[in-house]
Amino acid sequence: MTDRHERPGPVDRRVRVQGRPVDSYPAVPTEAQRGSVRRITVVGEEILGQPCRDVTEFGSPWLSSLIDDMFLTMYVADGAGLAANQVGVDLRLFVYDCPDDHGVRHVGHIINPVLDLTDPRSRRLVDDFEGCLSVPGAAMVVPRTDRAVARGLDKDGRPLVIEGAGYFARCLQHETDHLFGHTYLDRLSGGDRKDALREMADGREDVLARRARKAAELGR
Repeated sequence: MTDRHERPGPVDRRVRVQGRPVDSYPAVPTEAQRGSVRRITVVGEEILGQPCRDVTEFGSPWLSSLIDDMFLTMYVADGAGLAANQVGVDLRLFVYDCPDDHGVRHVGHIINPVLDLTDPRSRRLVDDFEGCLSVPGAAMVVPRTDRAVARGLDKDGRPLVIEGAGYFARCLQHETDHLFGHTYLDRLSGGDRKDALREMADGREDVLARRARKAAELGR
């Protein structure tokens, strides 16, 4: 999911890492500082259209390295969330660094998530623009609920409950969709999907060039 640079609501300096409040956190996530940039898959590639496999082995250096790489890849691409199949790995895992509508920053990863859209009496459907790192250069209005809860595990197999509101709730829904083999294009009408693909065709090269420049500036 792409980052949204104009965010409503008052500025709030709080940060929540893996769902827990912390006093401060670096602008470039710690994981990204250890990672390597991976290629981001593009809509139309087979892996993006297939459900991902559950992660069954935890606590491994390989899994930690994958998460680090995903964080850096997301950062270089100016993303707010990134699923494992977007870097060519068909596992149920995503990372995020996303604000909610009150300016609270949410940073972390979640494995094998199950999404709970919360009590329908306490949520509403919101239409807002949404972009995807695998649909470079395009953004379309997509309806999403304004509250969501993701229940899953961290990289060591410990239970996680991540609650999201506003734009962060949108991020949780967007990334969970990826793990089922869906992009936001699948939620559009036929006409809007064609418009998004045209936008991608027009803007893709500029987006990819911007990512390459940012990676080069970081020496990656």
